[in-house]
Amino acid sequence: MHLLDWLIVLVLNGAVIGLGFYLARGTYSSGEWFLGQRALPWWGIGLSMFATNVDNADLVSVTGNTYNQGLHIITVYAIGSAAGGILASFLVVPAIYRAGFYTNAEYLEARFGLAARVLSALIQIQYRSSMLGLMLWSVFLLLTGLRIMGPVMAWVLIVSMVLCAGLYTAWGGLKSVVWTDACQGIIMLLGSAVIFWAIWNQVGGWSGMLAGLEALDRAQPQGGAADLVHIGRFGGGPQSPFQFAVGDRVWDLGPLVVVAGWTIVGSGYWTVNHTQTMRLMGARSIWDMKMAATVGVGLSLPPMIACACMGVFGRAMPQFQDLTNADELYPALAREFLTVGWKGLVVASVVAAAISTFDSMGSALSAIFTRDIYARLLVPNREDHHYVIVGRWATVGVLLLGFLYLPFILIQKNMLDAFTTLIPVFVTPLFTIYLAGVLTRANRHSGLIGLGVGSVYGLLALYCREAPKLDLLPDPVGVPLWLTNRWAALCWSLLITVAAMAVSTWLLGREARGHLLEVQHTGWLYRSSESLPALCESPFQGRTPWYLNPLLYAALLMAACLWVVFVLFW
Repeated sequence: MHLLDWLIVLVLNGAVIGLGFYLARGTYSSGEWFLGQRALPWWGIGLSMFATNVDNADLVSVTGNTYNQGLHIITVYAIGSAAGGILASFLVVPAIYRAGFYTNAEYLEARFGLAARVLSALIQIQYRSSMLGLMLWSVFLLLTGLRIMGPVMAWVLIVSMVLCAGLYTAWGGLKSVVWTDACQGIIMLLGSAVIFWAIWNQVGGWSGMLAGLEALDRAQPQGGAADLVHIGRFGGGPQSPFQFAVGDRVWDLGPLVVVAGWTIVGSGYWTVNHTQTMRLMGARSIWDMKMAATVGVGLSLPPMIACACMGVFGRAMPQFQDLTNADELYPALAREFLTVGWKGLVVASVVAAAISTFDSMGSALSAIFTRDIYARLLVPNREDHHYVIVGRWATVGVLLLGFLYLPFILIQKNMLDAFTTLIPVFVTPLFTIYLAGVLTRANRHSGLIGLGVGSVYGLLALYCREAPKLDLLPDPVGVPLWLTNRWAALCWSLLITVAAMAVSTWLLGREARGHLLEVQHTGWLYRSSESLPALCESPFQGRTPWYLNPLLYAALLMAACLWVVFVLFW
């Protein structure tokens, strides 16, 4: 890169990191560190949720995934994110917020018992730290793919980024994270627009891309390149088990199963993932919470549609049609088609995306560890500043966990395969019991039963998918593909967990409506909850004007997302 590019990267991201340290001053109490004293406005939270949702792993891996498989992944950023954001902000998080809890795992103890809380905390730490591994690898691919530094220097820079994000997050907590994320979100929007416009012009727009795919189909006997732009023509891969014949007609349910799978992934991300729910819990009112989620999802959709389309654009270009590792496409496009200055802005946006998610994961996972494991089980009754210090140290520790997942990621065909392979194991059962806890009168013992049964299925399906790749494990015999396919596993995981909870509730009886168990609030856990500001439903005096009703904007967002998937790209 040119010196000007480096200056842009350093100035933009250095200014944001400096802002993080500046905002960290004066953060002393646990209410300030963990929840920003519940004083955050909707627009700041919305920008922060967008910056956390769209990380650098998404930018690199989504482009690579659509290069090979087409635009079906748009579903997770459209229907999946809209459904998850609405479920989280309208149903799940308000129940946690009103109960005075700091974490979503804390709510599970009140609904299903202590074991559910601890398991939820451990699952979330595993789930999000594995995503950290994907982010670390994608930054490495970007830095080396742009040929701006060698592998050793790339890892030095990556570790430095993790430590910088960890330091200002550890010092300032949620307030520093939200406002730095908001600034990083603006940088990300600018960078996404720049690279999309450059590639759009290079390929000749949508018509030029279609012409390139049709030429590729004529040159390759197997064809299928033109199908990449249609979500409805992706059936789950070459071994799709979702086709069946009725008379002379063959029906393929694969596209619908894939859409359902991505919807479950997106919904689980916005409800189970404490990096998002923690921001909602820091909102100054329930109204701000609902508007923030709508803004976060709405801002995420355009750049992720653009990113997905760039993978197909790259497939249509002759110079990129023989890539062996599609995850290298995004840095290759940036290297080939961005000029001086614009390249720096795009690299700055990717670095901003990485740091914004590093700090978000650090603050959220440290909160889970500190409240749901350390204070609940190990050291329950120390002074407030002791737990703030523990949270600060835990921030750096959980960020370093991401490096442990790199060997697993390297054996996958691409980064998104690694991500979707891990999700059905524990995250989908956990997402299911959160919804059941809020929406139904499921028996308090059914949560642990459903989580256990769903996780056992998830581990079985994971073994069946991964054993053939590892010579050390015997291959599974006699297990049907329709039961363990990674798309089917997302749906089966949810259905099996629901079935286990329904059966146990039928046998043990339903709970009273709105029933919550008495949470053992001893020592600091009790004192910190009591110190939070009073619950606020809305920032308005009197009734909320109809045109500011969050439900209106959520409905419009969902309608737009359904149109994107089932009309625009189907």
